Amino acid sequence: MNIQTTNSERSTPWNKGKLVGQKAPLRISEIWAIRVRLEIFGRIRDLALFNLAIDSKLRGCDLVQLHVYDVCHSGHVAARASVMQQKTKKPVQFELTAGTRQSLSNWIAKAELCDRDFLFPSRIASSPHISTRQYARIVHHWFNDIGLDPTAYGTHTMRRTKPTHIYRRTKNLRAVQLLLGHARLESTVRYLGIEMVDALEMAEQTDA
Repeated sequence: MNIQTTNSERSTPWNKGKLVGQKAPLRISEIWAIRVRLEIFGRIRDLALFNLAIDSKLRGCDLVQLHVYDVCHSGHVAARASVMQQKTKKPVQFELTAGTRQSLSNWIAKAELCDRDFLFPSRIASSPHISTRQYARIVHHWFNDIGLDPTAYGTHTMRRTKPTHIYRRTKNLRAVQLLLGHARLESTVRYLGIEMVDALEMAEQTDA
């Protein structure tokens, strides 16, 4: 049986009815809501993954391939780390705050990981570490748990969150560029949607 497709069906865009574009960063209250929930339910791996994702500002493809030795030296989680980005083939440095270091230490000890082990090994035998698809599913569970619309947030939410708050507090674009590992400042402006953020902030501070 032949199925005919109408012109309107053929011309319907793939993203009709879907939210597309930059994923929203988390608010400070939302960050803590997720952290507290993960702590209450004893989800040690997820707490370490969440904290590291926020601090590292890494793309998902780089985050899931981290080894223990990337963040841990001489048996202690370091205050700073540096990794090579797959996309740009350039190194990027990031800080590890006290809470992130503690959650990573707890996870490494619980999972009995060695230096050369992947930091977040997969539970699937065919994969040595969690995949970007698995990471995306985990992230969506976090958002669902605190009542956020998962279509408005994603793995890039984790990458964008801390740089967005740093920019809003300091207005230092160059610092954010370095933290994200962008080669061009224009990329950072587009990535954060800074012009729109500034416009909205000015509008909020203006009484009509």
